[in-house]
Amino acid sequence: MSALSGRSPMDTTWRQRETVAFLADPASYGDGTDAVTQVATHCSIVFLVGEQAYKLKRAIRFGLADYTTRALRARACRAELALNRRTAPELYRDVRAIVRGAGGTLRFDGPGELVDTVVVMRRFAQADQFDRMADEGRLTVELLRALGDLVARFHLAAPPSRGFGGAHGLRAAVEENHRELLRVAAPLRAAALPVLRGRTLAALASLAPVLDRRRDAGEVRRGHGDLRLANICLFQGRVTLFDCLEFDETLGTVDRLYDLAFLLMDLHMRAAALAAPVWISYQAIAADSEAHQVLALFLSIRAATRCYALAGKAMRETSPDLAARRMADARRHLAAAHHFLRRPPAWVYQPA
Repeated sequence: MSALSGRSPMDTTWRQRETVAFLADPASYGDGTDAVTQVATHCSIVFLVGEQAYKLKRAIRFGLADYTTRALRARACRAELALNRRTAPELYRDVRAIVRGAGGTLRFDGPGELVDTVVVMRRFAQADQFDRMADEGRLTVELLRALGDLVARFHLAAPPSRGFGGAHGLRAAVEENHRELLRVAAPLRAAALPVLRGRTLAALASLAPVLDRRRDAGEVRRGHGDLRLANICLFQGRVTLFDCLEFDETLGTVDRLYDLAFLLMDLHMRAAALAAPVWISYQAIAADSEAHQVLALFLSIRAATRCYALAGKAMRETSPDLAARRMADARRHLAAAHHFLRRPPAWVYQPA
């Protein structure tokens, strides 16, 4: 479940003006750097320097993500490095402190007052992110099969975590979805949100014994947490998962099929033919005999989460045309959340 929603965040990024100026100055890097490019994302500012990227978490609190203090940002950076090295050790290089030295100027590392923290990554071509590749029709069956294989092996390598997940964990996700959808109900023109909540909770209640049994059997693990096409890339010719959810252990420790469902939903919403190779490849390695029972519910919850995130982005968008397109996409995801509850997509029943 994404913590990003339509609500206005607590944004204290203005307190980081000195840090931003330091990171934007080529002289700060001391290696002959002659240019720095800034890329702003929802939660970060990324500074592109040669072959590296320095990722600064913005001082915001948004839903369950809280980066408003130096200590919280430093902790999140360390968690991001450790968790993402599971799947992208070549991309995630280091965590560096920005400190105030004896003379009052900022510099990297060493003694002094901690001012902020950054994650250092290797740069990769944004054109090689899977969402862009999907938009351009460049996701081949071979790449999709490799993706399913990769996610299956990642899930199976993660140790079980029986203190999370189960029916209780999914109910929290459903209720959070409902709260966030209510915040964007007016621009969504959504009048049937209580119906979606009721049907989702009914499906959850009927599957509660299965979900709890899966948790007790070790199917709940610390996965990726935000497994969308935008967080997958082709790096050095290999399919690579990056930018996992690092800020909340509860949100990141879920049933492995619920983790996968975000990816399958994202693919299916573009074209059902894209989801099928990933699912078949995943099942060939991590065969799950209960998938037919639980996957429709998982897909529905993920679609609802994506709906409110898209609606929130639409509401913050300054371009009327782009705002309208994003809101239309949000409505498509809301319709899909209803539809998934009625029946799983046909590709769920394809043999591995």
